[in-house]
Amino acid sequence: MSRDPQRLLISMPTISDESVVEILDCLQAFVADFESFYGSQIRRYYAERSRAHLVPPEPPPLEDPPF
Repeated sequence: MSRDPQRLLISMPTISDESVVEILDCLQAFVADFESFYGSQIRRYYAERSRAHLVPPEPPPLEDPPF
């Protein structure tokens, strides 16, 4: 997902400092609740895509090296 920050800022209305903070507080509360509710799914998604699952593990060392 690619967004142009300048385009987003241009389309945003001018609002008071108090309103900005109230909106931010609301958005942060929403994200916290969202993560709390869907946290296990979010962790599973990232765990399945972690480096450990993308790179094959190294083979275990030989018990009796040939040399």
